[in-house]
Order: sequence, then C-alpha cells, then structure tokens
Amino acid sequence: MRRAGTRAWLLSLTAGAAVCAIVVAAAHVLARPIEEPGRAAAVPQAAPPPTSLTARVPSCADLAAGLDERDQLAQLLMVGVDPADERDAIEVVRDDHVGGIFVGGSDTRLLTGSRLNPVHAASKHPLLVAVDDEGGRVQRVDELDGDLPSAREQAAASTPEQVRALGADRGRKLKDRGVTMNLAPVADLSDAAANTVIGDRSYSPDPAVAARYAGAFAGGLAEAGVFPVLKHFPGHGRAEGDSHKGLVRTPPLAELKAADLLPYAELLPRGAPAVMLGHLDVPGLTGGEAASVSPAAYRLLREDYRFGGVAMTDDLGAMRAITDRYGLPDAVLAALTAGADVALWSGHDAPGPVLDRLQKAKASGELPAARVGEALGRVLHLRTGCH
Repeated sequence: MRRAGTRAWLLSLTAGAAVCAIVVAAAHVLARPIEEPGRAAAVPQAAPPPTSLTARVPSCADLAAGLDERDQLAQLLMVGVDPADERDAIEVVRDDHVGGIFVGGSDTRLLTGSRLNPVHAASKHPLLVAVDDEGGRVQRVDELDGDLPSAREQAAASTPEQVRALGADRGRKLKDRGVTMNLAPVADLSDAAANTVIGDRSYSPDPAVAARYAGAFAGGLAEAGVFPVLKHFPGHGRAEGDSHKGLVRTPPLAELKAADLLPYAELLPRGAPAVMLGHLDVPGLTGGEAASVSPAAYRLLREDYRFGGVAMTDDLGAMRAITDRYGLPDAVLAALTAGADVALWSGHDAPGPVLDRLQKAKASGELPAARVGEALGRVLHLRTGCH
C-alpha cells in the first residue's frame, strides 16, 4: 500500500460558514439567466463572507505560513486513491498532507458507510474530495443514488430549472457521502455521436444552450454545497481525437473564441469556483503543447476570461496526451509552473516522488516561489474561505 462528509470544509463553525457563503454565492450567480452569447455579466467571483465571519477566519497568508514548504506544495495536489480501501485515502492525507483526493473507478466502498469521515479528519485543513459524476457514461454513484441522464439527455428532456434541481439533488447526495467537489459539468460543445469522447457528455453544440444548462447544473451542485468544475477549457468538443489516447488538436483559437469558448465567457465571470484545463493542442495558442501545461492557456483563462478561481488540470497520470511526453513528477511540475493551481492524477501513484521533484524545482527557481504562493492562496481560499 502507498504511504501515503464533510468534516471537510464544514470542519469548524467559522471556516465552514465562510466556505458555505462562497459556494452559495457561486450557486446564485451561476444560475442567473444567460443573456446574449459572449456578453458575460460583470459578476464578482464570489461574494465575500459576512463581516462578522471574515473577522474570525484566518487570512490565507497566515494559513500558508503555518505550513512547511513540502506541505504547501502538497496542498496543490489532488491524488487518486483506492476506492475499495479507505486506509489508502487516510494514509495519503495523513502522511503526505495532500490538499485533495480523487475517488474514481467503479468500486463505491469508500463512498459508503461514512468511510470518508476519517479521511476528512486526517487533514489539517478542509479537504477536497472529488468524483466525476456528470451523468450518462461518466457516473460514480449511480449504483448508490440512481442513474443520472447524460448532459445531452438532460438538455433534450428538461428545462434549465429542472436541471438545476437535478444538480442540487445529486449534490446533496454527494455531500452526504463526504464528497466536496464534482468534476462536472462539461461545458464543451458537441453534436458528435453519443459514444465519442465528448459526444453526449455535452449539453449542446449551441453555445447559448450549453452555457444555460451547464450553468444550471453547476448552480445546483453549488447550492447543495459541492464545488462544481467546468471543463474542458478551452474546449474539447470539436477536437480531433481523444486525449486519453494522445494529444489532440482543436480548431484554431479564433474559431474557439467564436464558439467553444462562449460558454466559458458567460459562466466564468459569474462565480464558477473551479475550471479544468484539457490536454488540448490549440493552434494559435499552445504551440503543440497541451493546454493543461501551457502558460499561454492559463493566461487566456485569467486575462481574457477574467477567471479568478481555481484552475486545475485534467488527469496527468493516465492520459497519453501527457504520459507520452512526461513522467508524472515532471508533468505536475510543468502544469504548476504553467499556471495550474491543482494538479490531478487518478492513479494510485505515491505523492512522495512528485513532492521531491517540486521541492527541488522550487529550490532552483524552476518553480517560482511566487507561482506557488499564488496557487496556494487560491486553493486555501476555495477550501477554507480564508481571505
């Protein structure tokens, strides 16, 4: 075995209440009516907690200062754990002090019987516990909590209000099981066959429809107290190929801006807490590199789309778009250096070698201290409500 509900972000009354304020604020702004495509409302990232709460929540700088260098770096990792054995998750959180875990695969043991409670309790700060529960082909709790229709089916059969309610119901069930983040919804555009890489995971090929429904589902999750993650920036829906099998190429950036990026233009300024960057080569932007490890892609996200929340990668450890080019420690380093705040891998690889690589890179200046501080501040704010 690797060495390694939500006591998580409701760990204490003050910090938990602050985080609730952030997630509820995101729920309200994400669910506001979508106007014309490309005209995002100037809505803050998230409303601050009430003054009385803010005064009692430590600053993010103070929280960061209470962590040694290795633990600061560990906060930026989301590590896959064995869904069949809670001891694996407890050990990686307790011993390696990672900021998040990802529960994948088909086994649901870790999501039952309050088995996530001691995992949360092993973390010094509220822990991100993520699943990918989109609906359709990509679900994690369907055997426990019922089948969720695919995004395409949701948009075809339901109103946005009904999809928001569906997201809220699913979010409550996830939260009750100890999950705090859902790597959903998909904001990509696609009218391809249902079983293609994005296919029916997309709500629509129409940017306005995709934004409306993705925003509704995300708002429902946030209303329930679960962080949604919009994906796969800057748009996987019309890419050639499957990034699980190799690096894929999207249409040129100008075409993405005219279509695929419109849902992000609508939703990111409205208060989305997190966005996932895909392993996508974008002509005119990434220069043959994956967006998830491309500084230009993160600049696009931050500067052109005004996103101030947490940027995370798609899986760095099990998708050939990355693994054909990088070992895991170097992939994580490349992503964090480029601008990611959270580096995700789904396999059960030990964090130790990754943290060793990051520490050496930080000591040499390859990973700038300012970049670590920036990412850590965003991650701690998301998880604790610190200011």
